[in-house]
Amino acid sequence: MNDEGKLVVITGPSGVGKGTIVKALRQKYSNIFLSISATTRLPRQGEVDKQDYYFLSRDEFERMINDNQLLEWAQYAGNYYGTPRQPVLEQINQGKVIILEIEVLGARQVKQSFPSAMRIFILPPSLEVLEQRLRGRGTDSEEVIVKRLTKATEELAVSHEFDYQVINDTLESSIELVEKIIFPDANLKNV
Repeated sequence: MNDEGKLVVITGPSGVGKGTIVKALRQKYSNIFLSISATTRLPRQGEVDKQDYYFLSRDEFERMINDNQLLEWAQYAGNYYGTPRQPVLEQINQGKVIILEIEVLGARQVKQSFPSAMRIFILPPSLEVLEQRLRGRGTDSEEVIVKRLTKATEELAVSHEFDYQVINDTLESSIELVEKIIFPDANLKNV
């Protein structure tokens, strides 16, 4: 790994706003590379293979695990999720900021592989607000929402393990705070 590159892990419960924060940062900074994860879950409406995720069969994913082609991987809500190793390493070696938007178990694996990775945990203001956000998306069944809330409780209990904790209360202030953490020398307003 080249010292110029930076690996940033952003994690937190499903529905907490990780994707929205990352999207805003990518729009502002051209040197940010968002790693595309692989998953065995079905695409949601509008998602595109190799753009939003690499959508794989269980067999394909398990082959990648066995061939050590993933930087991290985990099972979540009945599906596999993971980060293909090679694209991340290439971007780090080019001196780019790589953001991994992944779940907690994956973030722990990255910490082992890259101890210098900056790890940021995004928290909801409360579990009630998180439940409202999950229901408001309209993308999951009741059974999946219940699983995600149960998992969120477990994840929130370990948020203290991460380098930074950001409560996503107001989206704009959360984006600015994450930006200040990643780019501490940038001249940011209202931080």
